[in-house]
Amino acid sequence: MVDVTLLAAILDSLKDPILVADTEHVTRYMNQAAIAYYEEGESLIGRSLLDCHNEQSQQMMIDILAEMHEGLEERLITDNEKHRIYMRVVRDAGGNVLGYYERYESPK
Repeated sequence: MVDVTLLAAILDSLKDPILVADTEHVTRYMNQAAIAYYEEGESLIGRSLLDCHNEQSQQMMIDILAEMHEGLEERLITDNEKHRIYMRVVRDAGGNVLGYYERYESPK
């Protein structure tokens, strides 16, 4: 079994933000880059991501999560000159959806 402290240290070593949400869109984890990136920082943990987005983005997130329950692994949700953001599913060993994370890619 991998130590949770080790996993957090690995995620905190990444320069790009990683934000993890559960199947109710509640933020469960943010690496240090995400805490620094988001204006409200660590206070987002325990809050719904839907509250941070407009109605169109909320519906997109709801729809993508539904597709993840049907097998989707990842979807590009933002693509601009600053970065690309992907929604990536998190599954347990049995394939059940536990939630998702926002994965950033910065241009090289």
